[in-house]
Amino acid sequence: MGEYSKALSSLERSLEIQKIALPPNHPDFASSYHNIGNVYDNMGEYSKALSSFERSLEIRKIALPPNHSDLATSYNNIGIVYYKIGEYSKALSSYEQSLEIKKIALPPNHPDLAASYNNIGM
Repeated sequence: MGEYSKALSSLERSLEIQKIALPPNHPDFASSYHNIGNVYDNMGEYSKALSSFERSLEIRKIALPPNHSDLATSYNNIGIVYYKIGEYSKALSSYEQSLEIKKIALPPNHPDLAASYNNIGM
């Protein structure tokens, strides 16, 4: 809807409640930071998006198995931000990390693998 300030306000309120109700590094924190990153990305605030996506990834590395598809999603979204700001070698590295996880986590003809190969090609 493009109402980014309202979205951020709700997501930050959610994060405040999670900090009270959940143990540190609970996977829900990663989802919240990831969603905040998506809003900043949509706003074109790429440094804030990157910071949020990286925080999400840090939590996911602790809370999830090493080949969980959410890790691949985090690496992919970090790659997207790097691509948008013209840091193509960093984007490529992130896309490749995402692909390696997807190769293990998904069946060989899964459409998400195609998306990863497309991102790498870009």
